[in-house]
Amino acid sequence: MEKDLARIALFAALIAILGLIPAITLGFGVPITAQSLGVMLAGAVLGSRQGGLAVLLFVFAAALGLPLLAGGRGGLGVFASPTVGFVVGFPVAAFVTGLVVEKLHRLPPGVNAGIGAFIGGIVVMYAFGTIGMAIVLNKSLTEAALLNSAFVLGDLLKAGLCGMLVAAIARLRPQMLPWYRAPVSHIFR
Repeated sequence: MEKDLARIALFAALIAILGLIPAITLGFGVPITAQSLGVMLAGAVLGSRQGGLAVLLFVFAAALGLPLLAGGRGGLGVFASPTVGFVVGFPVAAFVTGLVVEKLHRLPPGVNAGIGAFIGGIVVMYAFGTIGMAIVLNKSLTEAALLNSAFVLGDLLKAGLCGMLVAAIARLRPQMLPWYRAPVSHIFR
């Protein structure tokens, strides 16, 4: 139990640390940040339940006012900004990423993590982000989706990086991946 709590807190901290990497804010108020990579990694490494909880802890701390979001943002005002959909979608994205990784556990770990990061960290996160942006900016869903298209290439790269990092973890420290069932050949190395 303590180990699980420590892993959840560690990934919440990782997402906060990734927020220190300077963001590039686009003209419509949504920044390009490294934090979405942290969301993808939380789900891909910890699995659905723990990954979702880690990101929920991060969002809760940011909502309390801690300046954890990119650019030092935090507090309830974030939930009235164009980024609201992304922030609300973070825990769901991590959960779905982890769920996909768990369901595809028979695939090589880097492949299932990349697929999970794509489905959870891009498809799900963009669904939330587009809806939030449409509401806050008073745009149609199509207009908001077009605005979000600026993020696609970077997030595809993040999903690929997530897959590579999880593959490396599976090779070097498979016990860090609670969902991973290492092939017998890995056990006897």
